[in-house]
This record gives sequence, structure tokens and C-alpha cells, in this order.
Amino acid sequence: MPNFMRFSFASCLMAAVFMHAASAVEIPDFAARSPSVPAGGEQTAVLAGGCFWGVDAVFKHVKGVSRVVSGYSGGEPATANYEAVSTGRTGHAESVQIVYDPSKITYGKLLDVYWHNIDPTTKDRQFCDGGHQYRSAIFYHTEEQHREALQSKEALEKSKPFKEPVVTEIVPAGEFYPAEEYHQHYYKKNPIRYWYYRNGCGRDQRLKELWGNAAGEAGVPSRK
Repeated sequence: MPNFMRFSFASCLMAAVFMHAASAVEIPDFAARSPSVPAGGEQTAVLAGGCFWGVDAVFKHVKGVSRVVSGYSGGEPATANYEAVSTGRTGHAESVQIVYDPSKITYGKLLDVYWHNIDPTTKDRQFCDGGHQYRSAIFYHTEEQHREALQSKEALEKSKPFKEPVVTEIVPAGEFYPAEEYHQHYYKKNPIRYWYYRNGCGRDQRLKELWGNAAGEAGVPSRK
């Protein structure tokens, strides 16, 4: 097996470091990047579920979702870059900003997809990726989103097919900072490296343990 493939097994961080080092493209700071602006009638959701590559790959396929942007939430603008966030000491979580049409998919349904694609039982970790930046969190924008998130989590506690408590945070959304361009839609730009990382990280195996047949992609109710 080539060395870069062994390297990519380690974690999202290690794979990203390799990708960044291998690229000759200069990555601009976050001020040069723009978050998605919803069109009329669209709304946004910000969710953190570990390495943003995997979360992006799930929601990009959901009917009613028009855009998914990988980025950072929960910290300050000065540290909204991959090198700083990777230390786990910035307060940022790797997250995705989801722009969606509520007439086609509700916020509650987005949360249902979210739950079935994360491990909500682990603090500061998702699968093989450990650190505060990999925590699971729902960043709500409005009181309605806050209420729906709390109700969704409460319903999950009652219906979950596993014994462990749900530790996913529900917190107010601050500024969302888009990640560097090489992180955007990584699964599409670098499919071989992405799947080596995903398989090596044990994501699908753990989701199957938690959710059974409703795990992962099977938890996505409708696709484009």
C-alpha cells in the first residue's frame, strides 16, 4: 500500500495535513472566503459531527438542501483556520453550514438525518478523530430552531437503540467561518483519499453498531 494511503488511515487531521502539504496552492485566510447567503425563502442550519468531510458528504445528497459549506463554529475569527483549529484549543468545532428550502425539508428532518450520521454518545470525539474540535453540536440560529433541537434530542433519548446517553451540545450559533477551499466537498475532489480515510476511521462500522439498518446513508430519507 502506498505511504500516503497508510497516512490517510490515521485521522481527518493527518489526511488534511498531507493534502495541504502536497498542494502548491496558497490557501487564503477566512476573510477571503464567503459563507453561503440563503436565497429568498431558504434557511440555514449549522451542525457539527466530527470531521466536516463526512458530514458534507451526507447533506449534499439530501433533497431540499441547495448548498453545504464546511467551516468552523464556536470560536474567534483570528483562529478560524485549519492549523489553529487542529490544536483543539480554539473553541471552534469543525461544522457544516446547510442552506435548505423548508418547503422541501424541515429543520426537524435535517436533525433526524444528522443523528443517524454521527455518534452522539462520545464527548470531544467522532470515530477515530479526537479533540474538542471534533465534538458533536447543534448550533441554533433562532428560538424555533432551539426548541426543535431540544425536542429532537429528547425524542432521541426515548427512542435510541443504544444505552449510552446523548452528549451532543445544543448551543447558540455565532459567526460561521468557511473553511479553506481544499476542504470544500473533499469527498468529491479526492474520492480515493476520502474513502481510505472514512474506512480507516471506522465511521460506517460505528454507525452500524449504533443505528443498525437506519445508519448513515440509510438514514437519508430522500435524495436528489
